[in-house]
This record gives sequence, structure tokens and C-alpha cells, in this order.
Amino acid sequence: MSVRERHTMTEQKSLKRLVRSRMERTGESYTTARRHVLANAPRSAGGGLMHDSALLRNALGDGWSEAMLAGLAGGIGFMYFVFEYKELKAPTMTIVARHHPDPFIPAALRNAGIEHQVTTTGSVRKAEKALREATGTVICTVDRTKLPWHGLTGEWGPEPYPVGVQGLDGDTVLVDDECLQPNPLPLADFLAAWGKKHEMITIGAATGKPDVRTAVSTTVAHLTGPVLGNNFDVNFGFSGMRKLAAEMRDVKGKKGWSQRWATPGAEFFVLRRLHDCLEVEYTAPSATRQLYADFLREAGLPGVTEFEAAGRIWSDVAARSIGAMPVLQEYEQLVTERMRLMISGGAAVADEVRALGSRMSGLAERATPVQAGLYVELADLVDEARELEEKAVGQL
Repeated sequence: MSVRERHTMTEQKSLKRLVRSRMERTGESYTTARRHVLANAPRSAGGGLMHDSALLRNALGDGWSEAMLAGLAGGIGFMYFVFEYKELKAPTMTIVARHHPDPFIPAALRNAGIEHQVTTTGSVRKAEKALREATGTVICTVDRTKLPWHGLTGEWGPEPYPVGVQGLDGDTVLVDDECLQPNPLPLADFLAAWGKKHEMITIGAATGKPDVRTAVSTTVAHLTGPVLGNNFDVNFGFSGMRKLAAEMRDVKGKKGWSQRWATPGAEFFVLRRLHDCLEVEYTAPSATRQLYADFLREAGLPGVTEFEAAGRIWSDVAARSIGAMPVLQEYEQLVTERMRLMISGGAAVADEVRALGSRMSGLAERATPVQAGLYVELADLVDEARELEEKAVGQL
């Protein structure tokens, strides 16, 4: 075993101890606790509270907090959609709790006053040449299903996902993806994951002061709406929160949660998804509200208390969702085990991570009915969080 490998294993054990200690102290899930620990860890640890803002913090180095970069990107938002597909047994639900739909990293760089260039090319040769000639860290949009340490099958198609490139070692790309050390990936595999567009963000120098006010104005505008200027705006911002609460409470209509997800297996899916969207997927813990409160505090702006309180409520929604049936709690344990493997990263963990994914996908078969009135209780919490956020926005 090399010195580097021994050092990495030592870091993994230390990180796990810190995460377990935080879990015992706060009652958080492993995923949430790990994100908080990594947010205060040395930069070599790679991760943070939210994937995109952590990548950008690592790329820019000292002088930038993750909270400031997340806030400059637009911080928080809310998008709620339900999609129905014939090939699925139940509708799929998604919530995006961070600012949306503007591209997150370019928005942060623009409002931070940092030069950057977003380029695409359909030529593999040109993409490789640009990657080799890039100086410093660049950020590339790849297909997450083709990163071996994620252990994904890709059965639902490509998943656009930004990663940092910390350099090339011959024909090996060093990928920053929230693991303890940059993940080595053969150049050919990276180019295959990079996709047809080969999108790359090249980060330059700071040319001006951060434009906090523009970023906050965008956040406020997208929470109060309109966002897209079409019929889908009902799904965004405070309107989207009202729609979510209304559909949770509806016990008779076809769009009500008790009708849309009427079987235990379907309930397992939607409650698991609700938890993940508020704590893990395209968000920081607490639906990004705590991270945004930290941004407002750093910027000297009001609304901190309200957004911190709203974040605690969104975390309560997530906790009640994952605690609604025993098999959901088993799912969270498997997520914990999967996350521990992914900390080390690399192709070596791919088979184990994929096996855990297969176990998770079969859990719905053992789902049991949730308690009566759960969705109404969740709707009450959603309304409580929205009212706090509306108060905060009124101050901004």
C-alpha cells in the first residue's frame, strides 16, 4: 500500500468518526451530517453542503465561502412537478429547492464578478485539446451514470452533472466529485462521460466586486413569480409550495397524494423522493434554507432568523417522510452505507455501490401503509415554512 493510499484511509476513518459524532449529537442522517462535516473540512476533502457550490468553492480556493457562492448563484428557490409515464407503476415527483432554472454555477460566477467562459464542442479531439490546455481547475458537465463510483445503471438516460477537473496525469483525469481525494478516471472514460456537447466552464480572474443585490433580487423574483412566463409558473416559488400543500391535503381528487400514490409501494417512492429532494438531490440540507441564511448573515442582510426556522421545518418534513415506514428507515441505512463507500470514490467501489442500489430498488416490495393523516401533517409544515419565507422575502 502506498503512502498516499494509507493517508487516504486515515482521512476516511477520521471523517467517519466526525460524521458519526455529529449524527449522535444532532440526530441527522449520515448524508446530512457528512455534508455539514465536509463543509468545514480541508479542501482536499472535496465535498460541502451542496454539490455545485462545493465544487465552485474548491475551484476558487480560499477567500470564498460556500454560503456566499450559493447565495450569489441565486440561493434558494422552489419547483414542484409530478410526471406520469406509462412505463412506471406510479407517478414520479420532483422538488428542486435551490434556485432554478438559471444555470447555477455560471450565475454564481457572474454575480461574483469572476471571468468565465462556457464552451461546448461536438468534437472529441477539440474537447481533449481544450482540457489539456486549461490552466487551473475547470468544471465540466458529464453524465453521472458513467462515473463508476456512483454505481448507476443509466436505465433512465443520462444525468447531467458538474464535476471539477483538477488536472491530467498523462491519460488520467483527476476528478473532483465530493470524495476525499480527486478520483482518477481514464481519459477515454472521462471523454465518454463528457457527452456530445463537451460543456466546460473555464474560470478566470476576479474583475469586480460581488453583486449581492442582483443575486438577492433574482431570488426574491423567482420565489414570488413569475419565473418562466407561462402556465408552468404555478409550480414555482411560493405558488409551487401552495400547490404542493394543496395536493398533499386533497383526499378525493386524482391529483391528491393519497390518490396518486395509493399503494404502499407508491407511498414508499414518493416519501423517499420527498426526503431526498429536501436533503440530498440538487440541494443542501434543510432545502438549502440554512445555507441561504448563512449567506444573508455574511452579506449583512435581514431574513436570517426566518430562513433558519424555515430550514428546520423543511428538515422536519424530510425526517417525517423517511420515518413513515420501517422499510424507509432501512432505505436510509443503505444510503448511509452507499455514501460511506463513495467517500473513497474510484472505480474500485463501483460494483459494491451498484449492488446497494439494487437492494434499495427492491425495498418498495416490502412497503407498509403510512399512518392516516400524514400528508395533511406534512402540508401544515409546508405552509408554515412558506409563511416564514414570505416574511423573510418581505424584508429583502
